[in-house]
Amino acid sequence: MKQRIITGVVAAALFLPIVFYGGLPFVLLTYILATIGLYELLKMKKLSIFSINGLLSMLFLWVIIFPRQYQHVISSFFYSKTEIAIICILLLLAYTVVTKNRFTFEDVSFSILSAIYVGIGFYFFIETRQAGIVYVFYSLFLIWATDSGAYFVGKTMGKNKLWPEISPNKTVEGSLGGVICAVIVGVLFSLFSTTIPASLVTMMGITVVLSVFGQIGDLVQSAFKRHFNVKDSGNILPGHGGILDRFDSLLFVLPLLHLFHLWT
Repeated sequence: MKQRIITGVVAAALFLPIVFYGGLPFVLLTYILATIGLYELLKMKKLSIFSINGLLSMLFLWVIIFPRQYQHVISSFFYSKTEIAIICILLLLAYTVVTKNRFTFEDVSFSILSAIYVGIGFYFFIETRQAGIVYVFYSLFLIWATDSGAYFVGKTMGKNKLWPEISPNKTVEGSLGGVICAVIVGVLFSLFSTTIPASLVTMMGITVVLSVFGQIGDLVQSAFKRHFNVKDSGNILPGHGGILDRFDSLLFVLPLLHLFHLWT
């Protein structure tokens, strides 16, 4: 527990100033986090990011994340994000021939889907910060409340297993407790934020959906780890695991938050 607290304090001290500042430093931070996340996923399947296929996967990831406010950079090369992404996919497929199928079609599929899974979530991390820092903190507090509520309610009242094949410690009671705690956060943001335009009822409804899908994001990461028989996605954060262990819920919450058009 002491190690987790120390890591959390140090990470917050490094992370929060950049989140507050936004702009290019925040974009660069997002690229670093996403690249580490892709590295962790590829490592689970024993694919190296420090290889031709790994570099192509990383390039594909970077294209997905590339933010809208810098689209003119890509346009100056007379290519779109979609066209560059297609080139990356074709090169990955061609690499199966070059390696005489040591790098297989299954490896290509895993690499592409891994980049999409990580890339979409972190792309919307940038988009959410661009919309306003209040939405970043709403997402973070919603997830923290869900996780904390699920843990404490599950520990004290949990009896019915939620999904034992994937995550044996999670309970239905804990899951509901997490949603209730998240709704409290949503209510507080609705009452005290002058930036978020949604009504109280709308905010509560959105928060319930986001809390549920945040938990699904957590379960998806648990399913990955169980399938590849690893305890954590990485060890870059002592006591917490890897980047994907910390951002698994956000990878689901942030795209959905955008789809709700909360800031339009």
